[in-house]
Amino acid sequence: MPWSRIVSAIVAIPLALGMIIVGGWYFTLGIGVIVFLGQREYFQLVRAKGIAPAAKTTLVLSQLLLVTAAIAPTLTDAVFPLTGALICFYLLFQPKLATIADISTSILGLFYGGYLPSYWIRLRIGFMPATMPVSIASSNLPLMGFWPESWMHLKLFPPALVITFLAFGCIIAADISAYITGKFFGRTQLSHISPKKTVEGTIFGILGSITVAEIGAWYLEWPYWQITGLILGVLIGIVSLLGDLTESMMKRDAGVKDSGQLIPGHGGILDRTDSYVFTAPLVYYFVTLFLPLLD
Repeated sequence: MPWSRIVSAIVAIPLALGMIIVGGWYFTLGIGVIVFLGQREYFQLVRAKGIAPAAKTTLVLSQLLLVTAAIAPTLTDAVFPLTGALICFYLLFQPKLATIADISTSILGLFYGGYLPSYWIRLRIGFMPATMPVSIASSNLPLMGFWPESWMHLKLFPPALVITFLAFGCIIAADISAYITGKFFGRTQLSHISPKKTVEGTIFGILGSITVAEIGAWYLEWPYWQITGLILGVLIGIVSLLGDLTESMMKRDAGVKDSGQLIPGHGGILDRTDSYVFTAPLVYYFVTLFLPLLD
């Protein structure tokens, strides 16, 4: 593995962990930066196809979605179609007549790069079970931030923090398991979209996700934790893979190997976060809709 890749990971991992732990507006700011950089890479891919999207407008409106998710999570679904309409109105008054491709790629940029990532903010900041004690819900840092007073009692951590860590852990476990297994034991190509991905790696990636999900479900004392952990692990393992393949499909269409060169040894922001995009709403609705039904 190149040293640049290792150094980048050493820098990025503590930043990501700190952002998740502290939460509040710190987490929102971190997601906002990632979304901004990721959307810039996405629009570079779009322009490589000769399309002229409403990039600046979409970038601004996506940040509005993220702020809404932090302040009033339930309003995000209402703001999304309004921001989409504003993008269409903006394209109406351009000197050059906008094409269907211009409109479509702009709306996709809003959905893929802004709306879907907003679910991470809803999960980390806006998710608060009815059974959650007030003492746990309160923050002890400015800007709604949180820092554990003791690392020995994980039960006292906000449930939103633990669930966010669980979701990230499943994705990372799936990624690492698939990479190692595919590299040393992979023989059967999974898809022509990403030639390096193998069926063997995919299977072990899903098993890695299941392992972490089962541990998390047991620790969080979810109802029927063996089943709920299995379901969550399978879903995250599959959806994170589909997110990776989706970004690979866009890169192949644009004729590029990486979405960018921002992270040495890793490529662009999209190359490192593609597995997280579609996973966010999946985890959010799993804990807000599915688990309460079991209770």
